[in-house]
Amino acid sequence: MSRVLEMVFNTELGTSKTIRVVDAKDPLTGAEVSAAMDTIIAKNIFRSNGGELVGKIKAQIVTITSTGVSLA
Repeated sequence: MSRVLEMVFNTELGTSKTIRVVDAKDPLTGAEVSAAMDTIIAKNIFRSNGGELVGKIKAQIVTITSTGVSLA
C-alpha cells in the first residue's frame, strides 16, 4: 500500500497546480501539510504553466493498494 500526499495550489493566472509526494509519512497532520504548502509558496520553488503558486486550495492523502493479475 502506498500513500501519496496531493497538495493543490492556486496559480497567478487562476489555474490550479497539483504537487504529489509519494510515500508520505503516517501520521501526517493538517498543520504540517499547511506549513509545507506555505513554505512552497513563500520560497517560490515551483512554477507551472499558470505562473507562480499563490495560494492553497486543498490537500489530501491518497492511499493506493494494488493487486497483481495473472496473465495466464
